[in-house]
Amino acid sequence: MTYIRPQFRHPNLPANELGFTRKDYEGALSTLCAGCGHDSVSAAIIEACFELAIEPHRVAKVSGIGCSSKTPTYFLGNSHGFNSVHGRMPSVATGANLANREMIYVGVSGDGDTASIGLGQFAHVTRRNLNMVYIVENNGCYGLTKGQDSATADVGSASKKGEPNPYEAIDLCSLALQLGATYVGRSFSGDKAQLVPLIKGALAHSGFAFIDVISPCVTFNDTPQSTKSYDFVREHREATGKLDFVPMRKEITADYEPGYTQEVTLHDGSVIHLYKTGQGSVRDRDGALSAIREHKRAGRILTGLLYVDPDSQEFHRTLGTVKTALRNLDVAELCPGNKILDNINNSFR
Repeated sequence: MTYIRPQFRHPNLPANELGFTRKDYEGALSTLCAGCGHDSVSAAIIEACFELAIEPHRVAKVSGIGCSSKTPTYFLGNSHGFNSVHGRMPSVATGANLANREMIYVGVSGDGDTASIGLGQFAHVTRRNLNMVYIVENNGCYGLTKGQDSATADVGSASKKGEPNPYEAIDLCSLALQLGATYVGRSFSGDKAQLVPLIKGALAHSGFAFIDVISPCVTFNDTPQSTKSYDFVREHREATGKLDFVPMRKEITADYEPGYTQEVTLHDGSVIHLYKTGQGSVRDRDGALSAIREHKRAGRILTGLLYVDPDSQEFHRTLGTVKTALRNLDVAELCPGNKILDNINNSFR
């Protein structure tokens, strides 16, 4: 059941450069459990889109099945959306992206939807470097079906009614790095200051931007024995450093503190500033993998921007597709005639 937000708002709500207020980026009222970390992720997406002044109708939201996949209902109610079947969101996102490259694609999934039934789909959308933001709301359990362990539950971690998990966990950030993701980050739903700029950077990135958000399940997996609980994450996380995202339209020199040790310029001219805390370069894929393993051995969760390739070649550039959305092509362009077809066939002989 979906609840509609009240229409009344203060007449003097602040607006962004397009004249939109935060209300224009909201969706329906959440029906998730009170205190669910997923609602904080929705709020961070709303804030990021508002601050970047993205037109809501330019966004296409895609999801699979699970508590996390319900959340696109709760943000950007004036955008496009498609709720697919379990684990198949990457296929829907790929088809939509190929048909219309002009949209901004935001995929929201869960640890079950991505790391179990959808693992094969996740692998291929990552290695193809599809131009989209892929957010996993990771709580280590199947919250929609009463809290069974998911594939991201750590060894020895226990949910509310479960025995300690005996299996090795799938680390989705490590997997994304190995499969070729060109923007990889991890955050905590309770850390808005880190999560919002991380999402803003992902939205500006050209290529596959993956963010793993640890988002505790307050009903089934917020116990002292769980490594995905609020208390555990707060006590055991370590950030790569402070992150600041500056859009191209702003004056760079006025938007960040002195002392930032890394600066990454994205394809559209936007800049990511990083104040590093001993971590290596965010352009080092192998270094990011090593850092994740090192912190895991120490019992800590590494968060922040882990890797970015500012020279990323997204899927459309790899395929050499036309820049026009397919829906805007007429019959003459889609069916160029027998002579062109013969030339194409001859090229394969």
